[in-house]
This record gives sequence, C-alpha cells and structure tokens, in this order.
Amino acid sequence: MGTNAESQIQQLVTFRLGDEEYGVDILKVHEIDRMMDITEVPNAPPSIEGVINLRGKVIPVINLRKKFNLPEREADSRTKIVVVDIGTSAGMIVDSVSEVLRISSDIVEPPPPMTTGVSSEYIRGVGKLKDRLLILLDIEKLLGADEKANTAKAVAAI
Repeated sequence: MGTNAESQIQQLVTFRLGDEEYGVDILKVHEIDRMMDITEVPNAPPSIEGVINLRGKVIPVINLRKKFNLPEREADSRTKIVVVDIGTSAGMIVDSVSEVLRISSDIVEPPPPMTTGVSSEYIRGVGKLKDRLLILLDIEKLLGADEKANTAKAVAAI
C-alpha cells in the first residue's frame, strides 16, 4: 500500500456534547449563535426542539442530545446553536463550541462499530488527534431526508 503524499486538509468546526467532541465540515456551517428563545412546534418529532427566527428566516432547531439519545441538560452560557446549510438551513443545539480545527485526512479512520447512542450512519470518521478523538459527523446524513421532511413539517405547522 502506497502512501498518499497529498493528504487533504479538512477544516472543521468542533463542538462538545457531553464528554465527546464532534466535528462538522466548516463549509456546511453558516453561523454559530448563542442560545435563544425557541418556539415549540406542536406534534414535532422529539429531536426537533422548535424553530427560531434568524433575521427574518424561520429555521428549525434540532436538539442533538435528543437525536443521539443523550441525557437532557439545562442550557447554559456555553450552549450554542450551530446553524448549518445543506440546501436547507437548520440549527443544532450543542453543549459548547470548541474551535475551528484543521486536520489532515490521513489521521481520520472509518467509524468503528458504535456502542454509544450515536448511530454510526451519521459518522464519516474518527480523527485521531494527539490527545483526543474527534468524531466527524456526516451532516447530510444526520440531517438527511427524514430529518428534512420532519423539519419542513415543523416549519409548515406554524
């Protein structure tokens, strides 16, 4: 097996949920906002916290703790909404945003069989950093067709 002399550099926005650190492609991240008032939507799926008004645009907000079956946690000053754009905009509630990180693709391994609540279908790899592991999320799959349909229903229900 030859080595790839041109390993690609990935730029990621990293955030925490519980004890784990996750990363998403920076090109998919539209903005990062403080926690704000979220309007609940009747009959929305459990992972959809509600909607927010972001400069006149109604954006559905997904609670990643609920999506990943993690224990609920009270929002605090570090809680953020990461607004992503994958053809449609959606917000993701995270415990805290860590940093913007550049990693080489040669330190990323395919996802191992998962034992946590995060379904491996949402994970595109695990970055092995010097002192920690970084779970790289596939934002398109995470907010895939089912979630897009659910968020569209949530927005339409207002």
